[in-house]
Amino acid sequence: MRKDASLYSIDGSSLPNPSDEESLTDRLNRVLEVLRTEFPHAVDIGLEFDGKLHAHIDVRGGEEVCSVESKLPNLGEGMFAQVAHGATPHHPFFHRISAVVTG
Repeated sequence: MRKDASLYSIDGSSLPNPSDEESLTDRLNRVLEVLRTEFPHAVDIGLEFDGKLHAHIDVRGGEEVCSVESKLPNLGEGMFAQVAHGATPHHPFFHRISAVVTG
């Protein structure tokens, strides 16, 4: 049996060091940064988790909805799926585009 500080799986192969992996906070910030960079004129950009991670982009004009919907599936190497739009809660003059974050 090995006696070093590394972690090993059942089959004896080395596991990645947890400190080398990207933290959850870093991953979420990366998703937000991708969205903020692509949609700087958005009124609000947020994330919500309900068993799946959802990204929400709120815009003022209805003409912006099609632009956001068409760009989302191509961002971040396809990290956004199931793009949909609807009303923004508590803001009747805004439009919300939502997508499931897959990667």
